[in-house]
Order: sequence, then C-alpha cells, then structure tokens
Amino acid sequence: MSDLFYGVAYYDEYMPEDRLAKDIALMQETGINVVRIAESTWSTLEPREGEYNFYHIDRVLDAMHEAGIAVIIGTPTYAVPAWLAAKHPDILVTTVDGQQKYGPRQIMDIVNSTFRRYAEKIIRTLMAHVQRHPAIIGWQLDNETKHYDNIGRYMQEGFVRSLREKYPDLDRLNNDFGLDYWEQPY
Repeated sequence: MSDLFYGVAYYDEYMPEDRLAKDIALMQETGINVVRIAESTWSTLEPREGEYNFYHIDRVLDAMHEAGIAVIIGTPTYAVPAWLAAKHPDILVTTVDGQQKYGPRQIMDIVNSTFRRYAEKIIRTLMAHVQRHPAIIGWQLDNETKHYDNIGRYMQEGFVRSLREKYPDLDRLNNDFGLDYWEQPY
C-alpha cells in the first residue's frame, strides 16, 4: 500500500448483495486503497435494542482485507434508529422550530444524556467486535458533527454550567463578554 491514501465511503448495506466484488474490482482499477464504512449504519447494526447484526461490517472488512484495501471504521451515531427515537423521543433535538420529528438524519440532541448513553453503547459494541481486524487502519468519530441548531434544555443547562465554572462572578463575565458596553451587564 502506498503512503498516500485515495479513498471512498462505502455503504454495503444499501447495495445489492452481489455488488461488493464488482465494486472492489472497480476500486482496484482506479487506485482506491482505503474505504470508510459504518458511519451511518446504527439501524442496520442494531435493528432492535440490544440485537446486533454485523453481517455487512464483517463481509466488507474481510473482502477489503483480501483485496488489500484498508478500512476506516466510522461510528454510526449521526443517524439514530427509529426504535430509539420512539422509546426516547426526548433525544430528538429542539431547535427554534420546536422539537424535531423522527425521519431525517442528524436530528439528535448530542448533549442529551440518554442519547449519549445509547451512542456510547453502540460505539463500544462495534469497536469490541471489529477492533482486531487487520484491515482497519483508523477510526472516524461520528460524521458531520455539529450542534444541530440545538436550543434545548440540556444545551442551555450545559452552557450555563460552563459559564459558572469559568467565571467566578458576573463582573468578570460582563467584562469578558463586553457587556459593559451599551449598558448590558447582568
């Protein structure tokens, strides 16, 4: 393998069963030497709470290794499964438009302790399953991480808590935030 990686994201879960071998041949033909997998697969990895299915992960890891293509494993937490949103609707982010409804990806409240607990569990389960596979050269933590326009209770509480930890009194906060200007101090 060369020192320069040339890669793609690969989603075996959404491809016809017989497509993997053809895709690998095309990758080899074009010089692809690394793929990223698993970062949007929570619902296929854990279709029901506590029930895990590593079929697609395992078959891609094995096939890529055999082909000499390295793999980066992504964590699957940026798209929550329907069962999790139904069981814990409070994990869905609250924006200026209100609490989001399940459907699109990237609608979770990343500071919600319930979401974080489930996210940690799926990440640990996935990593324990694949950690020693020889095809893996790295890990990607989440995908397109951001605040998701979160204005919810947990985000606000965390912001206030961080301010209280950083600023011993309101005078210092007002000074550092420039709130003395135009008579805006708290």
